[in-house]
This record gives sequence, C-alpha cells and structure tokens, in this order.
Amino acid sequence: MGYDLLLSIIEQLGYVALFLVLCLGLIGLPIPNEAVVMTGGALAFSGVLSPVPAFIMTCLGICSAMSFGYSIGRFAGARLADWFRKRKNIGAFIDRSEELSHRFGGYAISISLCLPFLRHVTPYVMGMNKMKYGRFALFAYPSAFVWTMIYFLIGGFVGDQVQHISDVIYRYGIWILVAIAIVAAAYLVYRVQKRSKVRGQDSSIEL
Repeated sequence: MGYDLLLSIIEQLGYVALFLVLCLGLIGLPIPNEAVVMTGGALAFSGVLSPVPAFIMTCLGICSAMSFGYSIGRFAGARLADWFRKRKNIGAFIDRSEELSHRFGGYAISISLCLPFLRHVTPYVMGMNKMKYGRFALFAYPSAFVWTMIYFLIGGFVGDQVQHISDVIYRYGIWILVAIAIVAAAYLVYRVQKRSKVRGQDSSIEL
C-alpha cells in the first residue's frame, strides 16, 4: 500500500515528490528510504522520469534531511536530548549512534546511512556533539551521493521488483553493501595482480 501511495505522489508531483518524501523523512509513508530511491531509479530507467533530474532531486532530498537533523542537534540538541532519552526507543538509537560516533568518528555518518532509523538520528547526534559543519558536510554529502547512486542504479536494474527487493535490502542493507565492497576489493586486487604479472612477463621478454 505504501509503495502504491509513493507512485501516486510521484505521478502527481513528479521530481519534487522524490525530494519531499526523502527530505521529510518519510513521515506518514510506510516505505523505507531505499524503496524511494530505487523507485526513482526504476522510473528513470523506464523513461517515465529523466535520469539526471530524478537523481539530483533524490540526492538533494537525502542531503536536506541529513542537514536538517544536524541543524536540530547543533542548535537545540541540549534541550531535546533529555526528552529524547526518556523515550526508550529513541534513546536506544541515540546511544547506539553515539557509540558509532566514538568508535568511527565522522565515518559513523557514512555507516549510519545503511542502518534504518540511525540514518536520521546520527546527523542529529553529530550536531549535538558540536561537530563543525565543514567536517559534517565532508562526510555526509559524498556518502549521500554514493548511497543514492547505488540504490538508484539497483532500482534501474530491478524495475518493477523494487518493492520486493527493497524489503530485503531494508533488513540486510549493511551486509549487502559489505558484500559488494568485498567483491569490489577482490576484483581490484585481481586486476592489480594481473597487471603486475603482465609487466613481469614484459620485463622478462626484454631481457
């Protein structure tokens, strides 16, 4: 039902819908960020939307949501922190986000993008901890670009299977990205070793 609602909103508002739904953090829309981005990619690859504007609006929506969370944490974090911590569910996510922050520093922003709800809480925690905006932007916006690109392309490849694929990714997103990173690293190592072997053979021929 949420997926059908999303398609209806996009049909009525076009590119603006991709921005608004992501910027507002999916308030009242029972469908995860991954599904929104993948839907944008599917519609772009099918010709319903133009790929470049669809991607830009999608990425801007993610970046705006992160910036809003950071701003709230930076300017009102101290007043809201105690109130949030009294709510067990929200307080648990804040504690987990702070653990990520202490362990990984700014990279916690990148990691949190792959974790449901933490992606909304971590920018707030970074602002609450008075991280400088320049440092926040350095980690947040490139990470948002890469994250959006990955799911946008996945949406383009899976097409009308977005709803089913997004459910799996929403549950196991961090592990899927880890698997992709491992495969990419293995391929890179293979290419480097192959190139080194070819150079070694060329050197032997010259001698």
